[in-house]
Amino acid sequence: MLTELTGRLLVATPMLGDPNFNRSVILVLDHDESGTLGVIVNRPTTVPVAEVLPAWQQFTTEPGVLFQGGPVALDSALGLAVLPGVGDEEPLGWRRVVDGLGLVDLDVPPQVLVAGMAGLRIFAGYSGWGSGQLEEELAEGAWYVVPGQAHDAFTVDPQQLWRRVLRRQGGDLAFVSTYPDDPSMN
Repeated sequence: MLTELTGRLLVATPMLGDPNFNRSVILVLDHDESGTLGVIVNRPTTVPVAEVLPAWQQFTTEPGVLFQGGPVALDSALGLAVLPGVGDEEPLGWRRVVDGLGLVDLDVPPQVLVAGMAGLRIFAGYSGWGSGQLEEELAEGAWYVVPGQAHDAFTVDPQQLWRRVLRRQGGDLAFVSTYPDDPSMN
């Protein structure tokens, strides 16, 4: 049975062994029977957006750098924007993921969208899973699936997002947020 994950967050468990996803928070952009696509929202790089997409730099949310969206296709870029108050009809150059959060067509001139934007992030690469692959990882306990909040993808302090997202869940997940970076030093 396929569970709807689009718009949810995948939070890496402390035991997830893949260094590509250590303490990552992934916003799921698309999830269906053919697979899953998402971006890591807490992995900023040091590369200013202007080095890759100069026209979009002035509209990006601080810190104004590219984020590494995942290990797949690092030479490609995805834009994610919040358009509050957008109705049922999607504006040109924007595709809804959930509520007012959607993907931006970075080939469209920024001026087409910026008047209504409340946040913009540009991601180099993405995280992807083939059909059933993510479900297997979930069954193995590699990820926590939690509700997302629109501001998660646009936080000004992405390095603390893993802990903050877990802490706000309460219970056992709030306790996991205190897990040390290096348990051997405990």
